Amino acid sequence: MARYIFITGGVVSSLGKGLASAALGALLQARGYTVRLRKLDPYLNVDPGTMSPFEHGEVFVTDDGAETDLDLGHYERFTGVHARQTDSISSGRIYSNVLEKERRGDYLGKTIQVIPHVTNEIKDFLHIGDDEVDFMLCEIGGTVGDIEGLPFFEAIRQFIHERPRGQSILMHLTLLPYLAASGELKTKPTQHSVKELQSIGLAPDVLVCRSEHPIPDREREKIALFCNVRKEAVIPAYDLKTIYQAPLAYHAAGLDQAVLDAFGITPAPKPNLARWEDVMDRLNHPEGEVRIAIVGKYTQLEDAYKSIAEALTHGGMANRTKVRAEWIDAEIFEREDPAPYLENFHAILVPGGFGERGTEGKIKAARYAREKKIPYLGICLGMQMAVIEAARNLVGLKNAGSEEFDHEAGEKRFTPVVYHLKEWVQGNHTVRRKADDAKGGTMRLGAYTANLKEGSKVAQVYGTTVIEERHRHRYEVDIRYRDQLEKCGLSFSGMSPDGRLPEIVEVQDHPWFIGVQFHPELKSKPFAPHPLFADFVRAAVEVSRLV
Repeated sequence: MARYIFITGGVVSSLGKGLASAALGALLQARGYTVRLRKLDPYLNVDPGTMSPFEHGEVFVTDDGAETDLDLGHYERFTGVHARQTDSISSGRIYSNVLEKERRGDYLGKTIQVIPHVTNEIKDFLHIGDDEVDFMLCEIGGTVGDIEGLPFFEAIRQFIHERPRGQSILMHLTLLPYLAASGELKTKPTQHSVKELQSIGLAPDVLVCRSEHPIPDREREKIALFCNVRKEAVIPAYDLKTIYQAPLAYHAAGLDQAVLDAFGITPAPKPNLARWEDVMDRLNHPEGEVRIAIVGKYTQLEDAYKSIAEALTHGGMANRTKVRAEWIDAEIFEREDPAPYLENFHAILVPGGFGERGTEGKIKAARYAREKKIPYLGICLGMQMAVIEAARNLVGLKNAGSEEFDHEAGEKRFTPVVYHLKEWVQGNHTVRRKADDAKGGTMRLGAYTANLKEGSKVAQVYGTTVIEERHRHRYEVDIRYRDQLEKCGLSFSGMSPDGRLPEIVEVQDHPWFIGVQFHPELKSKPFAPHPLFADFVRAAVEVSRLV
């Protein structure tokens, strides 16, 4: 039976619950334990798949096709444990399940209420897989006191009460604001946050206090006294230069020891932190620097491309190189020549996205990279834009474009070299979709196999000819244009096993120009950089040495 750690937040949002959860998971692994991390989100969307990146950051996709919160990306990057559909739940999903059961008659005519029906549904979710690992870490989104989060907090209260004593603990993150006028840290917001928790029947065992200033011993003692926790369980959390410093910083602050003490695990196994010491050594002692332009459409919010930014950092670690990623709004290139913006970069990355806005700028970026022989990595929409660019400027299809843009505009304007994917093979069955299907969960989602061409650049990068990568798209490059494009030097070097869906394209007469239909950034980790990102950064390093 797994031990449960519930991670909650108070005072304000965005304190770093996800990062603290991921770092704690990594520290428990370092002590020899197995872990799984989960996210419980109070919003009423069934999942974040239909949310704008400006609203919620990137959507992290799991192998089994769940569209989840970006915190699951942190969990995977820090622990290496692949997330599953059962590791992410929202209020919307919970209520949807309850209402489906009510319509089927599962409740035998009873009045459906938040307690016990909604809370039971949450508890059933929490129990999934609790015999598989030593520790289950469950992060609750939002802050204590949020009205939409109350069913989750009540379910946790019941869950802790129903399990054997000592099998569950609560870790609460709060903020210690600093008042410059009086020159002191204020503990009152933390006290009020804990009081709010206590009012709903929950009491923290460990307090993690975010602060921009050192927390004196007397303040820790005061917090411990007023919040009814041991002083050793009041853990300071300061701002870090890099998120990958978090496991070592939290260990130095005593977080993992406080958690194990709360469970009564003594003596605890000693941690082996060699993995994280190596990660920090690679980050702190680079032997060079490269500048990589990310030409995207959600550049105002870097969380929209969180996994890409982290994967580039991992690629830098693999090459002991500092990657300076700079975000450029693709729409600028629809009005201006991209050359002055891109000429000082060593590589160009065009990420995924939805909709027509900014796509002509992405096409110009792909053309610039192809003609100037600058390393180019196109991901999902970034691959499709590279194919459209080649179709226009190499094949001569001047109106080449995507069906996605025609659907959005409600009129036919383009020769669709990228079309709406209506049918594909998933496992041993065929999936069928229509353009007017509901948006939620209707894309080609999750892990699919691809076969790579012998002798191709990507086969060399991966070191194999069979790969498995995660997808999230509903539009696909049309195989009917393959012969024309390949005659002009754009090789289809990766295909689905049935040979119908292009997975990878590469320009043959180019040092490094690769477009992939999937999202390799989702599987990259600091201690296991994704091969595409590692080689992309290597190619950028070569360019930097030539300049």
